[in-house]
Amino acid sequence: MNKEAWSGIFPALVTPFKSDDTVDFELFGKNLDAQVEAGITGVIVGGSLGEASTLTRAEKMELVKYAKQALPAGLPVVLGIAEQSTAEAISIAKEAESIGADGLMILPPMRYKADDAETVNWFKTIAESVSLSIMVYNNPFDYKIEVTLPMFEELAKVPNIHAIKESTRDVSNVTRLFNKFGDRFRVFCGVDTLIMEEVMLGADGVIGGLVDAFPKETVAIFNLVKAGQYKEALAIYRWYLPLLELDIHPKLVQNIKLAAAKMGIGSEYVRAPRLPLHGAEREKVIAIIDQAIATQPELPDYLNLAVDVA
Repeated sequence: MNKEAWSGIFPALVTPFKSDDTVDFELFGKNLDAQVEAGITGVIVGGSLGEASTLTRAEKMELVKYAKQALPAGLPVVLGIAEQSTAEAISIAKEAESIGADGLMILPPMRYKADDAETVNWFKTIAESVSLSIMVYNNPFDYKIEVTLPMFEELAKVPNIHAIKESTRDVSNVTRLFNKFGDRFRVFCGVDTLIMEEVMLGADGVIGGLVDAFPKETVAIFNLVKAGQYKEALAIYRWYLPLLELDIHPKLVQNIKLAAAKMGIGSEYVRAPRLPLHGAEREKVIAIIDQAIATQPELPDYLNLAVDVA
């Protein structure tokens, strides 16, 4: 996987479970098929939305292997890395490389709030342990560690660090990154509610959540914006926003799994300590999803647009 492969829509895939708490690979495959049909350009497995903190190492590797086998050749499979120790992160990264993963999306250190030097060393050491293409996940809102521009200057020296998942929730940061580094990094929007704004500002791609349930609409917005058809993209985006807001919530996993289940390409089962939504909370989310389904827009032919992703 080279730097140019970091473009378009990469779903942060949910991990479907059966009622007995095992991974439902059949349903995982069904969702993958829907993503491919919609026109996604790569996938993230074992990320935060994939309930990585509750997956065993073996399960993560099985998800990588299944996705590699199920997806068309050339579609990258990226594994999320979110560990407590650098040694364990390196070990997982090397195993992922050995079974055919194409890239890694690396979160900052978990549970320990590393300082700037420690955080840079974390990313550099993991990246230098493999030849895989690396995305740095910058999400100080949720993980309390920000990767700043001076820190990215240091990370730019590592040749296989190719991409940034920009989740600071400050859309101006997209422009700051391009102003500082030009095309050194591929920049991805990592917040569902900002996908249109950040793609308009030049983001190369989107790591999406609601794409797990509504893949065609997500790809359509990206392609339309890249083709300069802002009016058409905005109509879809305005319809989509109530759904996208389900992603910026502590129970985003339950919300998005419920949406995928309603669309027939997922299930509501989550792994403890999470519990499925219930009562008034569940009904509120269902009302949002049902309203969206009832008013789904007719999509233009977004797959045959002349899309500029340079």
